[in-house]
Amino acid sequence: MNHPIVKAFITLSRRAQPMMSDGDIALLPKDYYSYSKRIHTEHTFIFDIAALHGGQVAGEISLRIGDSAEQFYLGHIGYHVDPPYRGHGYAAKACLLCAPIFKGFGMRHVVITTDPTNQPSIKTCLRLGCELETTVYVPEQVKRHLEISDVKNRYIWTL
Repeated sequence: MNHPIVKAFITLSRRAQPMMSDGDIALLPKDYYSYSKRIHTEHTFIFDIAALHGGQVAGEISLRIGDSAEQFYLGHIGYHVDPPYRGHGYAAKACLLCAPIFKGFGMRHVVITTDPTNQPSIKTCLRLGCELETTVYVPEQVKRHLEISDVKNRYIWTL
């Protein structure tokens, strides 16, 4: 918990204040895990994505710091945008706002995984300038443990 990013996240979470904003969305600290036994990551930050025009929660983004076998299939970033808010680029904007957090932990490359049929997520990756690294088949044990699909595209985002 001594890392300044963790301290800021927890402080802002308690105050219900945004950690980052770009004028269209704000990222509101929601949950922090110092270590995830489920996915074996060092830090997990979960933010609500709030649409500033209307003030409603529009989705969620989670950041996973570290590397593990599970994270190979999940990636460092997971996001979803609720149906009424889709089509505004909120996922890409949220990712861009999170780049300083990854950099603050010394990360220069981030993995985002998508289902090969998830065109909106692929579009988000391309909008960020990610490069498709590979398409992987998820081992049955990992698929069951993480409750994810059979196949994942792995995109690399250079920060």
